[in-house]
Amino acid sequence: MAILSEQEAKKILKKVISYSKADSCECNLSGVVSGNIRYARNTVTTSGSVSDLTLSVQSAYGKKVGTATINEFDDASLEKVVRRSEELAKLAPENPEYMPPLKSAKFKKANTHFNSTASVTPEYRAKAAENSIVPSKKNKLIAAGFLNDSENMLALMNSNGLFAYNTSTSVDFSATIRTEDGKGSGWVTRDYSDVKKLNTAEASKIAIQKALDSSDAKELEPGRYTVILEPAASIQLLQNMAGSMDQRSAEEGRSFLSYKPKDDEKNPPKTKLGMKLFDERVNIYTDPNHPEVPTPHFSSDGAPVERIQWVKNGKVVTMPNSRYWAEKTKTDYVPTPAGGLQFIMEGGDESIEEMIKNTRRGILVTRLWYIRQLDPQSLLYTGLTRDGTFFIENGKIKYPIKNFRFNESPIVMLNNIEALGKPFRINGCMVPPMKIRDFTFSSLSDAV
Repeated sequence: MAILSEQEAKKILKKVISYSKADSCECNLSGVVSGNIRYARNTVTTSGSVSDLTLSVQSAYGKKVGTATINEFDDASLEKVVRRSEELAKLAPENPEYMPPLKSAKFKKANTHFNSTASVTPEYRAKAAENSIVPSKKNKLIAAGFLNDSENMLALMNSNGLFAYNTSTSVDFSATIRTEDGKGSGWVTRDYSDVKKLNTAEASKIAIQKALDSSDAKELEPGRYTVILEPAASIQLLQNMAGSMDQRSAEEGRSFLSYKPKDDEKNPPKTKLGMKLFDERVNIYTDPNHPEVPTPHFSSDGAPVERIQWVKNGKVVTMPNSRYWAEKTKTDYVPTPAGGLQFIMEGGDESIEEMIKNTRRGILVTRLWYIRQLDPQSLLYTGLTRDGTFFIENGKIKYPIKNFRFNESPIVMLNNIEALGKPFRINGCMVPPMKIRDFTFSSLSDAV
């Protein structure tokens, strides 16, 4: 029952709306069916599946709002959750930023659902794990990994007649493979909407090779280096930046997009919208129709969503906002797709191998982790390299090096681009490998 058809979902939500006595009512159904397998020390440790369907109801009297959830769907339970949300609304203080439900709209169908992923079996998961464990054993390495596949459903309805429905699928795989003495470590991750694109044997080969190559790492002096960042090394920094681009925080002086006026400047802008902040090769957008990272054509409040250009030729050209802030500032409402900002960053033609070949002295970084913010207005972050960091000299990888702590901002990083590669799907986004000059490593780390 966790994944309902469009008609089944509409029937339940119509019944919920019919029970409402509030000024307005909004409700959504979210369903998931997922399966997983986990392995460690070359042995499967757990496997299982999850199936859940949840109804959330929000009732409003004026600007007094209450929300209640339930996972029972008989008539009595549906009416009970509506009444509970109404009781909570009457007890709540007024929310000055509450916005009434949107009116009905038509939504395009998104190609977010793949039967291949929805049909994954326990046998498939076991084979996927085996394809990682067996070659690791052959190389006298120790593998640990996790695979999760899921089918999701989201349906929205409100008392103004709006109805939106979408189903989607995803599969996520990651593996950490280490040498028996713990001195070498490799890591890989893959995520897709269509499981047919996943090959855990090929992915694991990458982690296996990095584990073998990274053993007995040498120390290198911290400092500023040219780096080649694989997509896993830049994705979190870029996601953090994308999540800090909203209009409100910029206009309130709380973000990297807040404009600091010069002395005696007349009528200064509040934000850096339209100003060049990055290398002109930086172009970032979202597109529900993108074949690799498709998303619903509606936002979490039921607003239609189409392709949006966020950064163009190094300039921030659009900032997301809330309906409240759009109305307050008399600007257009810019929603993001239900499920989050799954962005696409355009890339270039160079492969990682070509980047290495064209590097006189630099560092190849597999991924960054344990990332923490140091300064929200400059977006300065710190964290560590991990699972394969290598010194490059005269166009070749010379030897593995010990991991570093870094102090860097994605704003600075995107101003120091030397080369971009073909974008690769990671964490639901499309990110190219990047060659960056003057990336700051502040100290050494003993972590593998």
